[in-house]
Amino acid sequence: MSIRILLADDHAVVRRGLHVMLSTQGGLELVGEASNGIETLELAERLAPDIILMDLQMPVLDGLATMERLRDNGSQAKVIVLTSYADQDHVLPAVRAGARGYLLKDVEPEDLIRAIRRVHEGKIELHSEIAGQLLELVTAADHPAVEPQLPAAKPGASPFGELTRREREVLELLASGKNNKEIAAALYISEKTVKTHVSHVLDKLGVPDRTQAALLAVKHGQ
Repeated sequence: MSIRILLADDHAVVRRGLHVMLSTQGGLELVGEASNGIETLELAERLAPDIILMDLQMPVLDGLATMERLRDNGSQAKVIVLTSYADQDHVLPAVRAGARGYLLKDVEPEDLIRAIRRVHEGKIELHSEIAGQLLELVTAADHPAVEPQLPAAKPGASPFGELTRREREVLELLASGKNNKEIAAALYISEKTVKTHVSHVLDKLGVPDRTQAALLAVKHGQ
């Protein structure tokens, strides 16, 4: 089945360019176009897209507020932010609002197509500059004010509910930017044991690597 895509951008030229590019790709179906947040909400409810490519700066209702409304409405669509803004004032709120991808508008067409497919598969896609910013935010040694505090371990209440106490400790240290050797020293355990805990953390959180685990911690940190 094709991946159903909704475009949300107030610039007609941008929508036209994406329309032309997406129409040449097998397995992708452009089902609608919106020029503001309210239109996006209406089309998302009516068309049930799999992916929404969304700009952050839109009239009537901006991208961030639109994502929050989509989440509150129970939309199953996965949002990929496609914007010109790479600063932390836009990035972190978008990730916390539920964006599964954050790309800049200078992205190469093949990279955008790959991101759409990967997000549809349940993965997270971030521009390299964005990923670097988010990792900086969780480096506790340099930014103690934003050190992620993981939610209480209540099964079913958060993605961290299945983690043991030790695995949560490992994740917090991992999210603070420490490597396996540093984690081992901090917890007085062997590096081999750290590797085992990290493997269990990735499996339980359903993420492919340490970076995605750290980003998940950021998203749910308060």
